[in-house]
Parts: sequence; structure tokens; C-alpha cells
Amino acid sequence: MYTEHFGLSELPFTLTPNTHFFLNMPTHHEALNLIMVALAGGDGFVKVVGEVGTGKTLLCRKLLNALEGDEYVTAYIPNPYLSPDEFRKSFAKEIGLEVSDLEHFDLLDAINHRLIELAQAKLKVVLLVDEAQAIPEETVEALRLLTNLETESAKLFQVVLFGQPELDDLLSKKSLRQLLQRITFSYQLSHLDHEAVEHYINQRIQRAGFKGMSLFKHDAARKIAQASCGTPRLINILSHKALMAAYGKGDLKVDGNHVSRAIEDTEGVSIPRNPKVLVWGSIGLLFTVTIIFVYLGIHK
Repeated sequence: MYTEHFGLSELPFTLTPNTHFFLNMPTHHEALNLIMVALAGGDGFVKVVGEVGTGKTLLCRKLLNALEGDEYVTAYIPNPYLSPDEFRKSFAKEIGLEVSDLEHFDLLDAINHRLIELAQAKLKVVLLVDEAQAIPEETVEALRLLTNLETESAKLFQVVLFGQPELDDLLSKKSLRQLLQRITFSYQLSHLDHEAVEHYINQRIQRAGFKGMSLFKHDAARKIAQASCGTPRLINILSHKALMAAYGKGDLKVDGNHVSRAIEDTEGVSIPRNPKVLVWGSIGLLFTVTIIFVYLGIHK
């Protein structure tokens, strides 16, 4: 691969969420800080929503790392497309219970006792649910009922939901309004603007071991920003392919031509046309047609 050619110690644009490459961007730092403040305050539900590829899973992994230590016990459910009973069992296993032989009421009793035990040990339990838009409606209600487990002064565990915009559609259903009312903090992840995309690319390159000033020329970063619409996952794909294109030609810098080849090789990605160019093109065409008609009128 191209790592040695560019003086890199590792691949900078893999699609696997790696907290070493956590987005050093205001939107993701704001989201992380918001979650940490909400958890410290004992709030029951926190929701983070973002479009496909905006870095939700990476943020979730970063949060898991941030909660490591003596104060928190974390439960992580990456695929919540589960029945209510499967969801309860997954949560129970995450907090250290053996639940294979437990039925509904015994399972709830075991979860309750375990949560009380952790609370008495001064430990906060946090459940992180990734891809939360996939939770079946009846399982969302089961989760809400689980959060009714509490002491006289505090909830026995807190929940952070990470999901695509469809999560908002799910929670807007009338049947789930009780859970929606319990979400005390919500954050919407945004796409990166052109300047942030260039910063993002340079950050990942540097964290991958690059020692120079900039491996991607400005026009290359600009094209990636336009084609990706600021979506981190697409930025990674295009940047990786552009590096491969540069490596294939023996070039030491990535320019706009390398990015163009990457765009051509990626389905569903293209440089949006400049609206101003389209407008002036239309004006020019109209002007030309008008001149032709005037000319024909004069020479009748």
C-alpha cells in the first residue's frame, strides 16, 4: 500500500471507527461535551442524531473510552434490532449478569438487583445504543419501562441514543411520546464545511504519521469537500482513493486530478455544478438566441 511512499505509519482513511482519528471538529466536541455534562447531571435520556456517515459510531466509541474508569459502568448495544426480551438480556449481559435461564419477571428482578448493587457501590450505569433508529417500537417501550427502575433520589441507569434522522421520526410517534418527553438533551451532528474538510484531512494525515506541511493540495481538498458534501465517511473514501491514484503515478502530493479519478471511481459521488455557471450559461444562450432572431428580422 502507499503508506511507505508518503511517509505514513498507518492508513489514515480507513472506514473502521478508530478513536485515534476522532474528529477534531467543533460539532463533535460539542456533542461529546454535551453528553458528558448530561451524564454528570444524572439526566435520563440523551439523543444524538446525524445523517449516514457523519461519525456517530466514532463518537459513540469515543464516549465509551471517556467513560472508562472508576465512576461509570457502560453497556453498549451496537445493533438494537431486537425484541424486548432480547434487548433486556443484552443489557443484562452488558452489566455483568448471566441471564440465559431467566424468564421475563426473574430477568427484570435480576437487572433491578444488579443496578441497585452498582448504585450502592457509587457507580453510574450508562447504556449506549448505536443505530437507535432500528429499534422496534415495542422495544423502545420496553426500554422506557426499564428506565423506571430507580431509587428514591436517582435513576439507576442513563441512556444515550445514537441514530440517523429516522430516529426522530420513530420517537415522534404518539405511542412513544412518554419516552420523547424524557429526552433532556439532544444534539444534531452537522456536515463539515469546506474549511473544516481540509482541516479534517490534514488532521488524519498527521495522526497517521505524516511529517510534512500538507500532503493534499488545496484544490484537492476543495474537490473532496464539494463531492462529499462534508460527510466524513465519503471524505475518507475519496481521500483514500486519491492517495492510491497519486501513489500509482509516483506523485508525492495529491492534487485535483487525483481526486477527480477518485470521484469517477466512486458510485453516487460527483462535483455539484456551480449554480452561478448555470445561470450565466443560460443568460449567454438567451443573448445568443436573441441576436439571431434580431438578425433574421433585419434581413427579411
